[in-house]
Amino acid sequence: MFDRLRSFIDGLTRPGTGPSFTKDDPRIAVIALSMQVMEADGQIMEAERKTLRDVMREHYDLDDAMLDALIAAGERAEKEAIDFYHFTTMLNRSLDDEQKIELVGMLWEIVYADGSRSELEDHALWRIADLLGVSGRDRIVQRQQVASKLHVEDEKTQTT
Repeated sequence: MFDRLRSFIDGLTRPGTGPSFTKDDPRIAVIALSMQVMEADGQIMEAERKTLRDVMREHYDLDDAMLDALIAAGERAEKEAIDFYHFTTMLNRSLDDEQKIELVGMLWEIVYADGSRSELEDHALWRIADLLGVSGRDRIVQRQQVASKLHVEDEKTQTT
């Protein structure tokens, strides 16, 4: 018990001893891209933030402290970014084709978290998928599957 108390006190007196991630951690790129998709329509809804947390917690099996640290690192990286390219390049080195398609599906879950998708969100996801080498067909299939799973209306005639 004394060791736990000492560890707690040491943590208070030594800043930066909490969970941290390296800049080249692909999970940071995933969070940063998620943030860019969430911001595409000009507003980040609480439902999108919750979905981001739920998807990341489930996919990466993180506890709350690690999840908070990862999201904070991803948000910092996203604020410093000027485009999608840096993050998609990192992910192209880290993910196989199936994982890239799965990532596109995860991003669609975040888009549909508020019950709809905007043209700006569509465009952001089209660009990200393109940079990841995910085909238009796979991107659309992922969109339709997520919309169906979440019981959200998805215009079948729209091909973007």
